[in-house]
Amino acid sequence: GDDWIRIGAIKILSDGSMGSGTAAFFDPYTDDPTTSGLLLYPEDELNRLIDEADAAGFQLAVHAIGDRANALVLNAFEKAAAARERPDRRFRIEHAQVVRREDLPRFAKTRVVASIQPSHCIDDMRWAPRRIGAARCRLAYNFRSFLDAGAPVAFGTDWYVEPLDPRIGLYAAVTRETLAGGPSGGFFPEERISLEDAIDLYTRGSAYAEFADAVKGT
Repeated sequence: GDDWIRIGAIKILSDGSMGSGTAAFFDPYTDDPTTSGLLLYPEDELNRLIDEADAAGFQLAVHAIGDRANALVLNAFEKAAAARERPDRRFRIEHAQVVRREDLPRFAKTRVVASIQPSHCIDDMRWAPRRIGAARCRLAYNFRSFLDAGAPVAFGTDWYVEPLDPRIGLYAAVTRETLAGGPSGGFFPEERISLEDAIDLYTRGSAYAEFADAVKGT
């Protein structure tokens, strides 16, 4: 590749979305106990796809929203990393929306980039407590916890699912309030981050996530 065109990451979708009830969780949905979401690949096939792409030298960016999907993708990344030496993989999990506390350190250990779109937080918080309950919402959109765990983090917009304007994402990361304001103090305000950190994750963090940190981001 060159400045005009290059091969980026291979993207794999491991589960669906929380809004549609197809993000894969360990426990059933609060508003629909008959389902815990959908894995788009059986675990052994997900492991095979990730291992084969890694063996071929590709970067991987895997969509995972529910806590089960995130855990299974981390498992697959760890297996691929143990299978062969590569100096700089920069595995990515796209969204990383609901992640168990015990899985946070695994991002740092295997240097998995949490590729997060903050605007999802202030959009989804209108209905997420009904869908997955307050306890799991406490594990969702955890910007501060990822940083405290030492994980590499990249921010983006997820356009065109969310607006392209990065200022909305910066606002979401710093305030965790709707664009109209509220809830007062923010949705789980302990997960707010500073404006300086948010800008850093949108620029330096995102450049690192796509192996472009030598040419942009700072």
